[in-house]
Amino acid sequence: QLQLVESGGGLVQPGGALRLSCRTSEYTSGSYAIGWIRQAPGKEREVVPCISSSDGSTDYADSVKGRFTISRDNTEYTVYLQMDRLKAEDAAVYYCAARSRYCSGYVASYGYWGQGTPVTVSS
Repeated sequence: QLQLVESGGGLVQPGGALRLSCRTSEYTSGSYAIGWIRQAPGKEREVVPCISSSDGSTDYADSVKGRFTISRDNTEYTVYLQMDRLKAEDAAVYYCAARSRYCSGYVASYGYWGQGTPVTVSS
């Protein structure tokens, strides 16, 4: 069964940057789309960016376009989320999650989840 482990969360000031990592237990390119899904207190989970399995195409939520970048390093079985120009509203627990092949904004369609890593944006 596919396993995912996130790392890289922490405290950052507004305007700062963080890079999250999601290490998978097996090669995912060609099989799984990987999404970063965040949940802020009192809010619904949302798929922030996702990278598909086949051609590596990416989807971004409007709220993070131009600030966040998702990438996949197949040699290290790792998917990264580079977060720049962070805002207070980006604070959340960030999960990486996998689903079959193609990206989706439907959170419940992601069948494999990591344990989450918290991101706090505060001065």
